[in-house]
Amino acid sequence: MRDKGRFPHFMIKEIFEQPQAVRDTITDNLSPKTGRVELAVTRRIPRDASSTFKKITIAASGTSRHAGIAGSYMIEELSGIPVDVEYASEFEYGNPITGPEYLTIVITQSGETADTLGAQRLAQTRGSRVLAITNVLDSTIAREADAVIHTQAGPEISIASTKAFGAQLVALYLLAVYLGETRGTLSDEKVSQVVKELLALPDRIEKVLAQNDLCEQLAKRYYKMDDFLYIGRNVHYPIALDGALKLKETSYIHAEGYPAGEIKHGPYALIDEQVPVVGIATRDLSDPQSVLRAERTINNLREVKETGGRVIAVATEGDSEVADVAHHVITVPKAPELLSPILEIVPLQMLAYHIAVHRGVDVDRPRNLVKSVTME
Repeated sequence: MRDKGRFPHFMIKEIFEQPQAVRDTITDNLSPKTGRVELAVTRRIPRDASSTFKKITIAASGTSRHAGIAGSYMIEELSGIPVDVEYASEFEYGNPITGPEYLTIVITQSGETADTLGAQRLAQTRGSRVLAITNVLDSTIAREADAVIHTQAGPEISIASTKAFGAQLVALYLLAVYLGETRGTLSDEKVSQVVKELLALPDRIEKVLAQNDLCEQLAKRYYKMDDFLYIGRNVHYPIALDGALKLKETSYIHAEGYPAGEIKHGPYALIDEQVPVVGIATRDLSDPQSVLRAERTINNLREVKETGGRVIAVATEGDSEVADVAHHVITVPKAPELLSPILEIVPLQMLAYHIAVHRGVDVDRPRNLVKSVTME
């Protein structure tokens, strides 16, 4: 068992290790000579194949699947390749359409997840090339994949995945940029711009971590609640999913993540003063679609507040509009739309951690859960 250092639990220690995990994953996949994305894959899918993939399927479970959903938005926008995201546990029992012109991406922290390994082997028997994104290079999935991107998160002891999730998001973004380069959908100027933004991420995460005390204050206020709803749109939706999962698995509070527009299709009936709503309402002012999505999410949060619900919002620094519709606001630094999820998940992890601590549960070892699901 590794040392927790100055931290009371591995979970919070690993949350605070995210700047380094993100930094290492970025620098491992950038060329020091050109400053461009050069994936540090073990083995390699030929560049010409990368430029001709018809479709990508991502298969993963739990937190890794949430990373895959975020990655699907990144890949589709930057490369133009259509992407489906599947539950690994369902993929193996379906009839996936795949073959040599298709890429299957499997994502797993441990590299030993039984469902994900089954999905990988089925894809390979159907002729698909498989790229694994994993934190353990000597794992079974890494050994059997056609190519591997190693997330440089280091050992993750707490069952609730935190820093590995951030590293997975970075790996998927790097892959999206690489595919955009090989397919000619990203200009040299755009690649230089996104690399610059990537390199700024670790310092921006440090700024988010500085709000740990605020997250603890919110935890003291809300730890006795029995239900939470998390909402977000587009690339922010999987962050809502994972924020809810972190709260659920660490504190045993029932929590669900939804696309923001979907709360009117049923979940809205649950909202009252005893069901806090956590809304992700960040925006990239240079991106008109990002601004539009944020405005619609803010409208959702306004309606929640007007009906008596309690609103906790994650917003971009300097955004005063969100403060008018939320009871509490946690801010993250400005970032491009597709990179903002890597910042948004950090306060949701800290909030889940502190709520779990105040409820007196075993934060690092939640009941009935294991770090790696190696049996179905």
